[in-house]
Amino acid sequence: MNPKLRLPRRSRFDRFFPALLLGSVAACLALSPARAEPRQDRHVILVSIDGLAHYYFDDPKAHMPTIRALAAKGARAKRMEASFPTVTWPNHTTLVTGVHAGRHGVIGNNYYDRALGKVVPLIPDPLFDKAEIVKSPTIYDFLHGAGLKTAGVCWPASRNAATLDWQVPDVFDQKIFEDASTPSLLAELKERGIPYWKQNEWCKLGNAGKPQRDWMYTRIAQHLIGTHRPNFLALHLVSVDALEHATGRQSEEAYWAVTDSDRCIRELVDTVEAAGLGDSTTFFITADHGFITYTKEIAANVVLRGEGLREGQGLKLRQQAFALGQGGGCFIYILDDANRDAIRDRLAARFREVEGVEVVIEPGDFAKFGHKLPSENPHEPDLMLGAADGYSFSGKDDGDAFVILTDGPRGSHGYSPFHDLMGAAFVASGAGIKPGAVIDAMSNTDVAPTIGAVLGVSMENTEGRVLTEILAE
Repeated sequence: MNPKLRLPRRSRFDRFFPALLLGSVAACLALSPARAEPRQDRHVILVSIDGLAHYYFDDPKAHMPTIRALAAKGARAKRMEASFPTVTWPNHTTLVTGVHAGRHGVIGNNYYDRALGKVVPLIPDPLFDKAEIVKSPTIYDFLHGAGLKTAGVCWPASRNAATLDWQVPDVFDQKIFEDASTPSLLAELKERGIPYWKQNEWCKLGNAGKPQRDWMYTRIAQHLIGTHRPNFLALHLVSVDALEHATGRQSEEAYWAVTDSDRCIRELVDTVEAAGLGDSTTFFITADHGFITYTKEIAANVVLRGEGLREGQGLKLRQQAFALGQGGGCFIYILDDANRDAIRDRLAARFREVEGVEVVIEPGDFAKFGHKLPSENPHEPDLMLGAADGYSFSGKDDGDAFVILTDGPRGSHGYSPFHDLMGAAFVASGAGIKPGAVIDAMSNTDVAPTIGAVLGVSMENTEGRVLTEILAE
């Protein structure tokens, strides 16, 4: 084990990881309603502000009066621990399943398919529907099975989710986006001039198009609240993450995005009040991960070349190993089955010596980081790496330099969830939440079961817990 790596003596992974995956969502849902008393009179709005780190809450430069007011009237956590790798798709899936990546199956923003010999993207749902990649039941599966109404707006890994009554997914391609959205909802949006037809145009702008997207997603959520009054609504806002990637954490641009996201929350609160739902609505304001500013990139595949495990280019490439970056995290896949163990041990030792590598995660520690072994899931890597503060991983695969200076400060995530800067924000406020409650630390696996408790529906077999200390009832 990497001597730099400090792990909890006994984590939730140790206690819950041996639990078997549920056979199917249907089997799980059959258990829940019989034990629960679904609250048809309650509404939960789950908002993920992508990249809103826990440290913004106490940062005087971060202007977010609405979020702080919700916390003052309700509860907050000083730090919410994320899942590894601390990137968008796994962590949004954890927020709604209550289990980590090894259980729910969305192990990264992408993975390497050994059989196909290529990288398979999961972000932003270009290939797969939710049922094909999410292997654990979600909170909206449980709620829908209990007869409650559900909605999702730009929620990752939810494409064509059968248990979302209304949906516009987090998909860039316009045709896939429209085909996977609820037809009646698109018709209503068109009638009201909410420009869903701009989705792909704004996505193509990259970071520059994300504020427009947040504006649109907020309008869609407001329409759903005012018109359909779902019992559960999940909304994903993307601007903070975009500006942090471009300029680093706690930059002037990032502070602007935090303020703009707070404005979106204020508009949702106003919509709830105007609809007469103020006394029956609970807000959960969350994030998927924190952020780190970096000026150096680690080219892990160049390290593999130096070890003689990658030779040639293109069709002439011979590779015994492959490194797939996850921002500040990295997956190492060993493709030489006959020498797998020896190569893995050699690479673990080698990467401990590489500048900027803070954490080397060997198979014996996979469970502590919420992952399974490749023998259980062939999409899992053989080693996992976490970068140090100031570094991120690069996809570069040529040259001799394995540490590369960037052209200026940038932001990244994907690092070890135990890194302090990777903690996410968490606020719960409204119906059923105890005013003034403050939690020192929690896991993002706690969000889904706590939402279930607020809505009177119990989730089965999660790795998280109901945060009873913040509940008023």
